[in-house]
Amino acid sequence: MWSQHGGSFLDYKVLICDDDADILAALEIYLRQEGYDVICGQNGFEALEAVKSQTIHLILLDVMMPKMDGITAAVKIREMSNVPIIFLSAKSEDTDRVLGLNMGGDDYITKPFHPVELMARVKAALRRYARLGGLDGTPQTASASGVYQTGGLVLDDNQKRVSVDEEEVTLTALEYNILKFLMSNMEHVFSSGQIYEAAWGEPAFHASKTVSVHIRHIREKIEINPKEPRYLKVIYGLGYKVARHD
Repeated sequence: MWSQHGGSFLDYKVLICDDDADILAALEIYLRQEGYDVICGQNGFEALEAVKSQTIHLILLDVMMPKMDGITAAVKIREMSNVPIIFLSAKSEDTDRVLGLNMGGDDYITKPFHPVELMARVKAALRRYARLGGLDGTPQTASASGVYQTGGLVLDDNQKRVSVDEEEVTLTALEYNILKFLMSNMEHVFSSGQIYEAAWGEPAFHASKTVSVHIRHIREKIEINPKEPRYLKVIYGLGYKVARHD
């Protein structure tokens, strides 16, 4: 059974789920020292129970767990919530990282991790989730109305809403950040590193594969045919852009 500990002046509730009791205890200490509410679980079923029963703002999710692994849990969580998920794993291969991102993760940290790096990523993920589209310090083309449109694709930053041909689509906070960045700089080509730094708000790290996974997810949600995209284009060897349409 999951358990909750402590109050938070930040009003952010973080779920940590890991079957290693020592790692779970250490994570709880790090997070409570920063003032977060902390909920602990030891398998994917407990993570799902916590997400269903209350508001969670961030999940630290171990990949390898008994009863239900983290990947399976993330897929099920994504059916009901866009809460940021940071995977924790002893596997450091790019294929494992990409798998985690493909299955709904926003970030991926390899064990053993440094507490400073962990907390930096937690804060960055919470900042993105809270602002849902705010790109700190990133130059953007101003929109007096807060609405960006190209053809039938509309991003309303006032309502934090994205629609295609008047049908609303659901994006994660990172997907929203990426799309807003590109739509607010229409026809401008950005490299994976530039997109990563804009959307993640930190220096590029494994930028190419990470960004490409999120770009593919966005395409699957906004394009009629993701293999022949109308809006979100790749400029081979250079990067990505959102095309302008009347």
